[in-house]
Amino acid sequence: MAAVLALPAVKIAYTVGGGEAATEVLTGLEPGNWPDVLIGMLLSSPLFTAVLSVLVSRMVFAYFAAKGAVPRARSWAATLRALALASVNPLAVGIVMAVLFGPWWGTATGLTACLLRQGITIEYRTGRRGPGGRRRHPARASRTWGERFAGAEQGAALLLAALVLPVAAFASALDGTSWAPLVDCAVDTGHGGAPDRLIELARKGSGVVGWSLAHHEVVNGTACSVAETRVVHPPWWER
Repeated sequence: MAAVLALPAVKIAYTVGGGEAATEVLTGLEPGNWPDVLIGMLLSSPLFTAVLSVLVSRMVFAYFAAKGAVPRARSWAATLRALALASVNPLAVGIVMAVLFGPWWGTATGLTACLLRQGITIEYRTGRRGPGGRRRHPARASRTWGERFAGAEQGAALLLAALVLPVAAFASALDGTSWAPLVDCAVDTGHGGAPDRLIELARKGSGVVGWSLAHHEVVNGTACSVAETRVVHPPWWER
């Protein structure tokens, strides 16, 4: 939730400038379009999207596991159910990543999502966790390979959530690229239409409401075409 609330503001502030510029962009976006900033960041940053997908997949599985959705494989039906629970969500995540960023990203994300939920399964099946997700006894030194694997899996998930995700998220916010397409439009400056490059904020009829990179204000553009790049200025770490 912190990432969802803070990252769009950081992205806008670094891309167009803080203060009045950021306020004007948010006003031009309108509240219904504010999620577009985060969506644009996800679509332009495969690492950020992959890490967030893996963690969300694990959280969803942990929630349903606490509700009793991890059966013991005492029959063929229970085995198939356990296999479906362990694979369907990571498979879906992998397919989405493959569509957006290519097969290698899809494969890596799907396998990681599948791997980082096996520790949860082991804890429930060995009795270390009971209904509601509560531990049935205090944590102790690992004695079996399953317990060691569960501990390593929890450590990896914590590392992703506490370190990799924030770094990837803020790298996407400060990379100097637009969250929306850059469009080349004709903008009426009072002396006829003049060419200008805009960050698209919303579409109104046959035109575009966008942030003018040249005039640093929200303007209306017509006869727009998508630019070949989304780069507005160099990333923060190159300045």
